[in-house]
Amino acid sequence: MGTKDLSIPPVLEKAQGSSQLATFAAGCFWSVELVFQRKEGVLQTQVGYTGGHDNKPSYEAVCSGTTGHAEAVRLEYDPKTISYNDLLTIFWNKHNPTQGNRQGGDIGTQYRSAIFYHDEEQKNLAEASKTERQKNYDVPITTEIVPAGPFYAAEQYHQGYLEKGGQCAAKGCSDNIRCYG
Repeated sequence: MGTKDLSIPPVLEKAQGSSQLATFAAGCFWSVELVFQRKEGVLQTQVGYTGGHDNKPSYEAVCSGTTGHAEAVRLEYDPKTISYNDLLTIFWNKHNPTQGNRQGGDIGTQYRSAIFYHDEEQKNLAEASKTERQKNYDVPITTEIVPAGPFYAAEQYHQGYLEKGGQCAAKGCSDNIRCYG
């Protein structure tokens, strides 16, 4: 993949009047981004950091566990094509929400499961979906449901990382997602 582009892109904002934003953390942001990129109605995605206290986080700082940030995906979506409940289903299906501060072999608070809601409707839908999803587990879901705060875009080389590595990001693609670092 050549030299890492450490530049920071502008933070994703709503580009279309009727679109909405959603923010999710479910482990390594590379695979989370790719699963959402493939969905009809998801207009754009951006990986970054949120939920912590450092206002200039870097990948290295977030991975050190000292910033309080989670690796997250912020996305813009068209609610006429894909609902927030559909996005929640994708989120829940993407990871194991009972693992606490980890996903598989990725361990640390930056890999925690979290839904960062942008309004009261998203909060209510997220809480209801968590209650419903809990019925599938014998252990508690550890997913945080918290207000969306400042979002910091990750370095450019992280954006679309798996797609840059040759994995399919086309709408409707169902190829297995292979996450690697």
